[in-house]
Amino acid sequence: MTDPLKITLVEAEAFERPVKLRLPFRFGAATLREARQIFLRVRIEDARGRSAEGMAAELMVPKWFDKSPELSNADNENQLRRSLALALDALRTAGAGTAFGLHAAVEASHHARAAAEKLNGLVASFGLALANRAILDALCRLEGLTVTQAIKANRPGINASTARDLAGFDLSGFLASLEPAASLAARHTVGLVDAIVSGDVPAGERLNDGLPESFEEAIDAYGLTFFKVKVSGVPDADIDRLCRVSAVIDAKVPTYSVTLDGNEQFSSAEAVADLLARVKEEPKLARFASSILFVEQPIARVHAFEKPVKALAAFKPVEIDESDADIDAFVTARGLGYTGISSKSCKGFYRSLLNRARVAKWSAEDGIPYFMSAEDLTTQGGLAVQQDLALASLIGMTHIERNGHHYVDGMAGAPEAEQADFAEAHSDLYRVSNGRTRLRIEGGQLAIGSVIGAVGLGSSVAPDWKAMERSPR
Repeated sequence: MTDPLKITLVEAEAFERPVKLRLPFRFGAATLREARQIFLRVRIEDARGRSAEGMAAELMVPKWFDKSPELSNADNENQLRRSLALALDALRTAGAGTAFGLHAAVEASHHARAAAEKLNGLVASFGLALANRAILDALCRLEGLTVTQAIKANRPGINASTARDLAGFDLSGFLASLEPAASLAARHTVGLVDAIVSGDVPAGERLNDGLPESFEEAIDAYGLTFFKVKVSGVPDADIDRLCRVSAVIDAKVPTYSVTLDGNEQFSSAEAVADLLARVKEEPKLARFASSILFVEQPIARVHAFEKPVKALAAFKPVEIDESDADIDAFVTARGLGYTGISSKSCKGFYRSLLNRARVAKWSAEDGIPYFMSAEDLTTQGGLAVQQDLALASLIGMTHIERNGHHYVDGMAGAPEAEQADFAEAHSDLYRVSNGRTRLRIEGGQLAIGSVIGAVGLGSSVAPDWKAMERSPR
């Protein structure tokens, strides 16, 4: 195949759509009830004057990217809009380059410019990640390729220029070896205010919308076998809640796997170790404890890299999530004893690929099973969830946190025609019920053959741009 195509970004438009949750979701200290989803449409051109459009979408989740209590939800949304504006400005003025070359040319300066405006690394990553996905989608469409075909042939021109520790690693050979699976297990998140059993939902507060409203109902409805359980950092409350959660799983699921998510609620590794020791010692949690795969970002990001976590990791592997603020974060984490890192589309498609290459390289070098996990319950039905599923499958994930279908009423907010288009084009992934297009989860699995087989980055259809609001600049 010819050398990676050089392109320029010539147009970009951002749109938004409100998303209202059917059930509140609490993570860390925040409880989410509504948010806005941003959609990006771009156009690229090559040297021959050929052009193509690309698209991407992401929920602008308040109180995750920046958890400062001084900021309102609207402030958080404005931060993310500003991040996108900065990224697009940099990419437009970067001239011609490969899709990855454009990213590499602006990544450092984009983060520096964002930092100068007091936007942290996660906020900065959001805008560049959204723009990169839309550009990659456009490149795939220009060349008539699925994202798998494009990445395996390295059509974006991915190299180690932004990850110097990968110098000398056969990156193109690694990318060519990737083989996405046609299905992923849905890992169901249990939030801190979720009803565990049906009796936890007061009769007068039941939605009666035909969808599960408690954890046990979700297991019955979807056949779940993978679970992600939030912990609060309050030991007695956590143990009590974990006992209730495990009782339901033990009774309903013969074989299961669990991850624990601290969402930065612990001040130190010692506090996490104390909770894990109590989990191990509690007889009611015997099966649950043996089923824990890893612990996700338990320590607040301001302290997470202060001390090694090797002693904590001796009990269960520990990964970073909120501390993954830039391309070097995994390198820093490795030196402290963390062995895992999350993949999220909102942090960067290329970052996930490069971190997956690090997992392969470091595991061979150190004889330690470094790992990645696929996270993010906030991706919504349609474009956003499909792009994230495509990425997760591409980097070899077998299960993925997926709860947008549970906390939101399917593709609520999207026009009926748009919902119908997605349901028809991706009928393996969606079902239609109660007037909504929603994820099809059967036997705990998401079928994504139509997603990885679509020309472009994960979607055969586009959202209804005319039915959205222009994103404020």
